[in-house]
Amino acid sequence: MLQPAEIDASETLTERQQAVLDAALRLLVEEGDNLTMTAVARRASCSKETLYKWFGDRDGLLNATVQWQASKVRVAAIDRERLDIGSLTASLERFASDWLKVISSDTSIALNRVAVSHAGSGKDDLGAIVLQNGRFALAKRLKPVLEAGQQAGLLDFEDAETAFRTFFGLVGRDVQIRLLLGDRVELTGATIGGDAARATQQFLALFGAKTGPLAHRAG
Repeated sequence: MLQPAEIDASETLTERQQAVLDAALRLLVEEGDNLTMTAVARRASCSKETLYKWFGDRDGLLNATVQWQASKVRVAAIDRERLDIGSLTASLERFASDWLKVISSDTSIALNRVAVSHAGSGKDDLGAIVLQNGRFALAKRLKPVLEAGQQAGLLDFEDAETAFRTFFGLVGRDVQIRLLLGDRVELTGATIGGDAARATQQFLALFGAKTGPLAHRAG
C-alpha cells in the first residue's frame, strides 16, 4: 500500500495564499521582530481584512508562515509492501537534502533567529510555533518511513524518536548553529547532496538490520 509520508502545503493553500506567506517570510528576513499584519498586507498587495480572514490573528499568520516554510522539506511517498534499501535510501536522502536547503536559506536563518529571541520572552511565542511546526512536524513526517523500514527488516531500532533524533543530528551536525551565529557556511547543491548521502549512509551503518535485506546487501 502506498503511504504518503509528507504534508504538501501547496495542496491546502491557494497560489495567492502562498504568495502572501512568501511575502511574510521576506519581511521576516528584512525586519525580523517588526513583522506586522499591516506590513504583510502592504508587501503582498492585499487587505488586512483578507489576512485576518485567511489566517486569523498575527500568531495564526506566523503559524501558517512557519508551516509553509517547513513544507519545503519533503519525504517521498513509500510503498510499505515493496520497500527496499534503494527506495528507503532515496527517501532519507531527499529529506536530508531538502532540510539542509531549507535551514541554509536566508528566510529560515532569519526566522529561527527571531524565534530564538522570542523563546520564553512572553511575546507571541514564535519559538514554540517554530518548534511545533518545524522540528516536531518533521519528526511526524519522517517517523513513518523509519517504522516502515523497520517492518521491512531494513532497520533495527527500539524507539523511532531516538532513531529520528540520530538521523537529524547526522544531517544537521553543527551547520544550523553556525549559520545562526553568522558563519558563512558554503552549502552548494553538490555539497548538500554529498552531505545528505553521507548522513544517510552513516545512519544506515548505525541502524541497519544486522540480518535481513540490508545485511545481505552489505555482505
